[in-house]
Amino acid sequence: MADGRDTPHRDLLRKVAEDFGDDPDVAMATMFRSPGLRTGGKIFAFLGRRGELIVKLPRDQARRLLDAGTAEHVTMGTRTMREWVAFPARDGDTATLALWRNMAHDAHRYVDSLRRSS
Repeated sequence: MADGRDTPHRDLLRKVAEDFGDDPDVAMATMFRSPGLRTGGKIFAFLGRRGELIVKLPRDQARRLLDAGTAEHVTMGTRTMREWVAFPARDGDTATLALWRNMAHDAHRYVDSLRRSS
């Protein structure tokens, strides 16, 4: 069985993770055997099996990104997730990293606010 070590773009996720190096609540984790990031035990970003970045965002923001064609739907089984969206790699690591960093920071703020309010 795959353990995520062969998932494309792990190097880019590591660079995104470096942005959170000063936050003791953020750590590397796994989601569906793929590498990801969590805050306070809650996953906010992970790599999909095709190497796309999947993040949890507020429903309205996710919808706007989907409507603009910037993000793709995430379907788990037969269910399309409303707050989880995917960002495939773009042409070139620089463009991909810029987008992924922005989306990971948005996802972190959102998931962190959810866990702190509960």
